[in-house]
Amino acid sequence: MSAIKVCGIKTAETYDLLLELNVNWAGLVFYPPSPRYITLDQARQLPDYKNHGLLKVGLFVKPTLDDIAKVLDHVHLDILQLYTSTQMIKTIRNHFGLPVWLAQGIRTVCDLPDNYDVDGLVIEAPSHQSDLHPGGNGRTFDWQLTSGWQAPRPWLLAGGLTPTNVTQAIKQSGARAVDVSSGVERQKGEKDHALIREFVGNINNFDF
Repeated sequence: MSAIKVCGIKTAETYDLLLELNVNWAGLVFYPPSPRYITLDQARQLPDYKNHGLLKVGLFVKPTLDDIAKVLDHVHLDILQLYTSTQMIKTIRNHFGLPVWLAQGIRTVCDLPDNYDVDGLVIEAPSHQSDLHPGGNGRTFDWQLTSGWQAPRPWLLAGGLTPTNVTQAIKQSGARAVDVSSGVERQKGEKDHALIREFVGNINNFDF
């Protein structure tokens, strides 16, 4: 069974659902241009379920140390997921002492990262110049690219996953963890509980 992250959580009701479904990670997007952006006030209202196995992953895009510190002053995060340079990732990891995941878009096997200075990797489709956001664009890539990959760190498959295609994606990619966002939304930025249940259920009920 694959581990599961649902990204773009904004409400306590959705967060409670993830706990009920034994999801591993809840992604909180601290990037104001995103339709999945969560304010500090909203994030503070989410309970801490770390002891129950649900970890909070804070997503940041090209953040400064102050950007992250302002969030951590008010919200407990277990992991930082970053869109930034490898050098900045090292600085952030050393400064805050939290596990750091690098989000990486790939087109070919040559794009697969060999970075050992992170704790995890999120592998997704590359962004296009026309994209307004670095991730959460609902775009897939060739899942076969990762099928024989000897990853330097644990990794999650992301990008365009839905309840319909997630089991095929896991089989083709060899992923042991998946990350879904737009694929469990009825409207952009608004999570649909039925789709989340379907997504998790399809993974749990499939014999890989």
